[in-house]
Amino acid sequence: MDRFSFLNAAHTEFFAQLYDQYLVNPDSVEPSWRSFFQGFDFGMTTYNEENPVTYIANVASGNIESTNVSEKLQKEFNVLKLIDGYRSRGHLFTKTNPVRERRATLPTLDIANFSLSTADLNTVFDAAKAIGIQPCTLQEIIMHLEAIYCQHIGVEYMYIRKPEVVDWIQSKLGINDNQPNFSADEKKSILNKLNQAVSFENFLHTKYVGQKRFSLEGGESVIPALDSLIEKAAEKGVEQFVMGMAHRGRLNVLANIFGKSTQDIFGEFDGKDYDQEYFDGDVKYHLGLTADKVTSTGKKININLAPNPSHLETVGAVIEGITRAKQDKYFPNDFSKVLPIAVHGDAAIAGQGILYEIVQMAQLDGYKTGGTIHIVINNQVGFTTNYLDARSSTYCTDVAKVTLSPVLHVNADDAEAVVHAMSFALDFRMQFGCDVFIDLLGYRKYGHNEGDEPRFTQPVLYKIIAKHQNPRDIYAEKLLSEGVIDATYVNGLEKEYKSNLEVNLEASRKKDLTIITPFMKNEWKGFEQVTDTQMLENVDTSYSAAGLTEVANAICNLPSDKKFISKIQKLINDRKTMFFDTNKLDWAMGEHLAYGSLLQEGYGVRISGQDVERGTFSHRHAVVKVEDSEEEVILINSLEGKKGKFNVFNSLLSEYGVLGFDYGYALANPNTLTIWEAQFGDFSNGAQIMIDQYISCGEDKWNNQNGIVLLLPHGYEGQGAEHSSARMERYLQLCARHNMFVADCTTPANFFHLLRRQMKTTFRKPLVVFTPKSLLRDPRVVSPIEDFTSGSFQETFDDETVNKADVKTLVFCTGKFYYDITAERENNGRKDVAVVRIEQLFPLPVEQLKAIIAKYPNADDYVWAQEEPKNMGAYSYMLMNFDLVKWRLASLKAYSAPAAGSYTRAKRRQADAVRMVFDKNLFR
Repeated sequence: MDRFSFLNAAHTEFFAQLYDQYLVNPDSVEPSWRSFFQGFDFGMTTYNEENPVTYIANVASGNIESTNVSEKLQKEFNVLKLIDGYRSRGHLFTKTNPVRERRATLPTLDIANFSLSTADLNTVFDAAKAIGIQPCTLQEIIMHLEAIYCQHIGVEYMYIRKPEVVDWIQSKLGINDNQPNFSADEKKSILNKLNQAVSFENFLHTKYVGQKRFSLEGGESVIPALDSLIEKAAEKGVEQFVMGMAHRGRLNVLANIFGKSTQDIFGEFDGKDYDQEYFDGDVKYHLGLTADKVTSTGKKININLAPNPSHLETVGAVIEGITRAKQDKYFPNDFSKVLPIAVHGDAAIAGQGILYEIVQMAQLDGYKTGGTIHIVINNQVGFTTNYLDARSSTYCTDVAKVTLSPVLHVNADDAEAVVHAMSFALDFRMQFGCDVFIDLLGYRKYGHNEGDEPRFTQPVLYKIIAKHQNPRDIYAEKLLSEGVIDATYVNGLEKEYKSNLEVNLEASRKKDLTIITPFMKNEWKGFEQVTDTQMLENVDTSYSAAGLTEVANAICNLPSDKKFISKIQKLINDRKTMFFDTNKLDWAMGEHLAYGSLLQEGYGVRISGQDVERGTFSHRHAVVKVEDSEEEVILINSLEGKKGKFNVFNSLLSEYGVLGFDYGYALANPNTLTIWEAQFGDFSNGAQIMIDQYISCGEDKWNNQNGIVLLLPHGYEGQGAEHSSARMERYLQLCARHNMFVADCTTPANFFHLLRRQMKTTFRKPLVVFTPKSLLRDPRVVSPIEDFTSGSFQETFDDETVNKADVKTLVFCTGKFYYDITAERENNGRKDVAVVRIEQLFPLPVEQLKAIIAKYPNADDYVWAQEEPKNMGAYSYMLMNFDLVKWRLASLKAYSAPAAGSYTRAKRRQADAVRMVFDKNLFR
């Protein structure tokens, strides 16, 4: 083997850069390196080198042969390379796996790979100062390096590009050689939490044999680690914690960290009905909880465990949104007060793409939360899949390197090491406001759930696991050998804890119903839950002309001291003209007036999504740029007297993660109008899991209201299959009872009232709006100011342009197709056709539609008209939900793709669908 083959992977330029920094300002260099370079400068005088920096780099990289330099100096550099090797690759040679042998990694950290030999072991090297100790023998240096990097904690951090972060980490690792140093009381506290974790699982295993609980066994040390994290974070000023995790260990965390009543947990195991008829609930290991606690030192804290579905890692985006909402609401400009904690499974963090999306949000202005502590409960198997088949990367946590976040790999059997690593992670997050990952290497005692047989797929591994001691017993033996506890100590802890569980089990079985504790109930004080009937009640959303004028003055005047491109100047001037002169307000103007009016009333507004600042179709221009500097100007923020905050953020190119974030934001801040806009409506299918598992059913499963708004551009305009349909049919299929609003507005004023209604109600429901594209600039799509200053959202619009007695054909439609139909009616001079617009599809205003139909005594031809194909759009939904009339369909025939790729073909089909409205003999 080439003696430098291993060293070529080292950070060889690091030495030269550090020396260069030393030459400029010696005090800016870490003291140990400063001492080394002082000695190096002395040695350099012997060689009369003209360029010491180049010399260092050449020696470090092996470009200068050892015969050309002093042997002692060459050896010093070889020791520095050895140190760098441990820092870079020591994590590959740790004792972090409790049940498997580590995979062999070559080359090793053997000193021969660094041009050192056993003859050097007793030689004293100044390079020891690089790890914070005085000059000592190579043997002693290696002992320190082995203790820091190759025991039960392996650390990855050398890819971080900021020297100050690397220096901080290395200094931190140097304390006690990265070894725990707890007092006797601290050790007893760790043992107590371990006992709770182990005893809880044992109790459930005996009382509920074979029932799914997704046991924590094999990873119980996460319980004392989380307990320690919360206690220490509270001491550092953290006041709220937001946690997300999937199934494994969730019940244990709920009981032993969040303090959930075990009586309630037992009631869920017994399968009792709920104490509320209003919702259907979810399985016990999906439920969330909010609790107020007091730490051991008297700090009051609020802790939240978000509910989650079976779609692993989805909750990670939600907790980031919840965290940011709490930070914005309670602690503006101070991210340190709310700490997100994301608990992952090893297979999920490696396999679920949403993790990459979430990680990429970590430092973005609209989505950052000041650093998340990520904890992986690493079972080394995903369901039945071995880790070698579950990822291509070395570690499941390699996604951390995207944001240059440090990773600590820890042996889950060593409870003290786990707590020590958690303390490091907390200090790092609080110091730098960045993510940090802990990979907790353990195992899964049973199968994927307690009914599975793991030996079907991992027979050898599970022979080892069957004989393996649990972490509590391992730690108890350690403390017994240290004299911290006596032989009866653990039995006493277990007896007391299980006795309490027995009492709660007995009490639980005397109750008939299971009680579900609301999640984040403090944030939702004053809001009521309502039925679909109540959702149809009228809400006054009018706004004064004076107030609208104030908003218009803010958004229609550019700062006079800044220069903008001519197109922006014209656009803003046009807005001023439409409000103050022509009284014909377009869609963008109506939208801005809605936001401004809500801001004046004290509500917040947050808009997020791809290109939302300008708008995909260049209509919004919520942010305008100064021509010469690209300084951002948000005109609405100049609105005098506004009480709420307006934020608009162009998102990363993500739907799934960003919608999850914004759902979480809306979940924690019901008084902020939280909007996610898809670039095109059908792009929402990239976030379908969020829509299916959270937005459409979160209230029914978890009793959580949410006012998230989805703006989905929709309309057939010859742009092909991917830019025509927002897949209306999918959302309508998800609608039931009282779960959400679905709307397709046709006027700016009605959109204005719709957005305002979202905040003015005493309840919150998700709102899906199919928004226009071409209609954004259509001269027909305008509203006078009077339509904004009076009235409310209209679920339906009757046709006021016809004599109702003359009407034979009564057409019902939504959205843009209304304008296509009425244009054709005008061309044909048809006075016997009326066109009714349904502006809200769910809840469907059935009584309003009945009343409209009753106004047309001579109508005998009832048409459902849509521009979508027959198997898409709202047709099937209307058939299922409105049977008062027999529909005749005017639409395209059924297709697999939403629209044709050919513009000519698409327009021909559109024209055919319009013609079918007026000719009942045309049908497909």
